[in-house]
Amino acid sequence: MAVSRGLDLIEVAPNATPPVCRVMDFGKYKYARSKRDRESRKKQKTVEMRAIRIRPRIDQHDFDVKLKLLRRMLAQGDRVKINLLFRSREMTHPEFAQRVLARLAEGAADIGQVEKTPGVEGRMMTMVIAPKSEKAESNQPGRE
Repeated sequence: MAVSRGLDLIEVAPNATPPVCRVMDFGKYKYARSKRDRESRKKQKTVEMRAIRIRPRIDQHDFDVKLKLLRRMLAQGDRVKINLLFRSREMTHPEFAQRVLARLAEGAADIGQVEKTPGVEGRMMTMVIAPKSEKAESNQPGRE
């Protein structure tokens, strides 16, 4: 029947009793599937990990510039890793660094959320902030 119509006989469920087959144009099916896959890949957003380097004794203007950069990266949909570098005796007062990172997280709280809390790795304290997802925002009570 498939040969007389110029189509292909495709075995859909070989383990069923009796085996299930389908008469279709397999080339047309493969083309439609590849087109559908290409469209879905086009709509995907790849989330990048960007990085910002700061110091514990940062001046207010420099802090504002870094906060503006952080907000821009989050608005673009990228995750941001904040590396706070310690030099010499700055390691003895990690509370200064934690205050700076807390201020950054607070400044971007409306568009980002802390994904990884501050942690010390060698002479560096790191924190990861991710953009807030649309799902989380739409599920919050009181939002319309």
